[in-house]
Amino acid sequence: MATTTAATAAAALTGAITAALRAPAAAALRAPAAAHGGIPATPALHPAAASAAPSSSPADLSRWPQRRGYSQFASGFTPLKPKPLESIIDVERAKGLSPEHLVAAWDDYHLGRGHIGASMKTKLYHLLEQRSSTCRHFVIPLWKGSGYTTMFMQVQMPYMIFTGLEDYKARGTQASPYYTVTHYTEFAETKDTVLIRGDVVFTSKLTDSEAKTLLETAHSFYLNDVRYRLVERFNKETHEFEFKDVLQVLDMPTM
Repeated sequence: MATTTAATAAAALTGAITAALRAPAAAALRAPAAAHGGIPATPALHPAAASAAPSSSPADLSRWPQRRGYSQFASGFTPLKPKPLESIIDVERAKGLSPEHLVAAWDDYHLGRGHIGASMKTKLYHLLEQRSSTCRHFVIPLWKGSGYTTMFMQVQMPYMIFTGLEDYKARGTQASPYYTVTHYTEFAETKDTVLIRGDVVFTSKLTDSEAKTLLETAHSFYLNDVRYRLVERFNKETHEFEFKDVLQVLDMPTM
């Protein structure tokens, strides 16, 4: 995306962001640009996320540092190349498995390997694909210890990228993704199954258990009709977005 286009988009959102900052939380990323291998590079901070809480306890919702250059594109890391399905499993042998056995084999393969294995029905994948095409970004609080850290997600199917909101605010364009997710559609038509693999980039930032929870939570916000309304608000009506609504939906304390 050209610098001029990015600057224009950022300017158009300025008014919405000012309104969003009245609640202590909203920061979204600008529309993603495809990178090498198809995974989008880490985006620049988008104004809508300023209502997302900082990486701390809920009591710190009122703290929000100065916003940084939204029109810049974050290019501080080499984009990750997606891992082909055939490099993970024997695709030819997998063709002979029933959907149930394929999912079981996929899950077993990822146990204890430092990766996350999951799956979904094709209909749900298409819904996720459809909804994320117009709502590419969201903020998700992830409970850690006695508080939560706020993760920012960027969706460009079949990929999802998660990074820490606070880390991005601190490092700007040098921020790197914590976690990447790839959806494999090779068996979507023949077995009504989409295989999903999550790779934790920084194990110091996310445990396997936290990564699994983050993936499940992210999917729920796009696939559940009630939760998806918050995603739409975040992307399309930023001035109406309140981070506390996300906390309430997840039964997390707001203060």
